[in-house]
Amino acid sequence: MDITSAREQALAQAREQALDAAEELFYARGIQTVGMDDIRSASGVSLKRLYQLFPAKELLVEAYLERRDIRWRRWLAEHVDRYAEPERRILAVFDWLRLWFEEPDFRGCAWINSYGELGATSPRVTVQVRAHKKAFRDYLGGLVTDAGLPDSLADQVCLLAEGAMVTAGITREAAAAGHAAAAAAALISSLRRAG
Repeated sequence: MDITSAREQALAQAREQALDAAEELFYARGIQTVGMDDIRSASGVSLKRLYQLFPAKELLVEAYLERRDIRWRRWLAEHVDRYAEPERRILAVFDWLRLWFEEPDFRGCAWINSYGELGATSPRVTVQVRAHKKAFRDYLGGLVTDAGLPDSLADQVCLLAEGAMVTAGITREAAAAGHAAAAAAALISSLRRAG
């Protein structure tokens, strides 16, 4: 291994360590309460290296949200893909949300939380949040289309899911997913009867 690739490998490893620490701390405590010194302590990455990787905290927040988005949407799709029947796939989204809400470290939606903290002052955070929410809505739109239902249902299902996320984040009760699933099932049933 040459010096350049060894350096690149060390930087990549340090970047992952910093992002692991940032994700844990930002999600558990909020972005504004966590400083770069906290990330340094939790990650073991020197402050010099941390600023070399992320010259501003906002860039670290952006990278955290990007990486979390990829994993979050992959986990959701893996769960939904266990089901074949199109309508059941829509409702599987709410099953997955319930599982997520039941996790001991669940603290609400990272994107909603981030937007609440920084949306008014950080264009980078706003871009990440909007991209994540659009991707989630588009994913739901695909499920609705596959079920042969009107696209407007995707917006309604999305609002139910987002409302469940906010409610579960505040109450720390997973039941919000079940309530939203029941409302989605009623909407689907109503559309089928009307069709």
